[in-house]
Amino acid sequence: MVKILVTGGCGYIGSHTLVDLIENGYDVVSVDNNSRSHASMLERVERITGQKIKNYKVDLCNFDDTFAIFQENTDIRGVIHFAAYKSVNESVELPLTYFENNLYSLINLLKCVQDFEIPWFVFSSSCTVYGTPDSSPVTETTPPKPAESPYGYTKQMGEQIVNEFAKSALTKCILLRYFNPVGAHPSAIIGEMPVGKPQNLFPAITQTAIGKLPGMIVHGNDYPTRDGSCIRDFVHVCDIAHAHTLALDYIAEGKNKSSCEVYNLGTGNGVTVLEAIHAFERVNGVKLNYTIGPRRPGDIMAIYASNDLAKSQLGWEPKFSLEEMVASAWKWEQRLKADEVVFSGKPGELN
Repeated sequence: MVKILVTGGCGYIGSHTLVDLIENGYDVVSVDNNSRSHASMLERVERITGQKIKNYKVDLCNFDDTFAIFQENTDIRGVIHFAAYKSVNESVELPLTYFENNLYSLINLLKCVQDFEIPWFVFSSSCTVYGTPDSSPVTETTPPKPAESPYGYTKQMGEQIVNEFAKSALTKCILLRYFNPVGAHPSAIIGEMPVGKPQNLFPAITQTAIGKLPGMIVHGNDYPTRDGSCIRDFVHVCDIAHAHTLALDYIAEGKNKSSCEVYNLGTGNGVTVLEAIHAFERVNGVKLNYTIGPRRPGDIMAIYASNDLAKSQLGWEPKFSLEEMVASAWKWEQRLKADEVVFSGKPGELN
């Protein structure tokens, strides 16, 4: 079996990708220091796959500790790099923290990829690299605008770092630009479990619906959109996860046309924040307590993807509808309540 190192394996997309990789015949090992994730997520992955996963609780900003993982696993063939801080709002408040963590960890990881001659590397990027585009849908060749947040700049710089690295390395690289991952595994055994107050829309919706939060805020209803709220491209996390497996298959089969390629991962459908809220209420029969607040720094008005390239080159096809996304997110939140898994207030710990 081919071994893949997944950084951020205890995180939201990372855990779903572990499941998809295992189900498609890959061997996996995880590294996650649980500063923004929950260690119990790997136990949940094991319940789905029947496979116990080794996790290294290592900060990738520490080169020696990162290097030691590769020394212990000399048979690693590919790396999928998820581990990063990802809150747009927090990055506005803590820009240096984001630059330090997201860029140092990437550079250390690529040093190891180079030293150990790892042939495959997949980087977790974001639609934030486009800044505020003139129009949507955006394609992979849409000229990037200045990022709207330090988080977005770390993804722009991260892509540049990987691109330059690939020019002189033996490694073939793929950059996957996610739009807005939502939902949960159909089993409801894994899903999004933010540490602290949720910064993303869907966990705010589900935590409000279940009563963890007294209410939620829609950040702005005065944008020039069809209902005044921001437009996003919501894509199911399992669809995102499967794209990583397809990206590895693509490189392994020698299909890549250059040393570093980029693909959008979105459904191609623009949905407003208020439309997503109303879809959740309609599908799940739950009324949400939300209020309209001011615009949030770092947010852009509208963005959604052209996914033609991922479809034609990777053979990727998003399968989940918006209704299935909101239903799976709610099923996951209800499962958490039934399991009495409650965030304790400290990163990485659950009661």
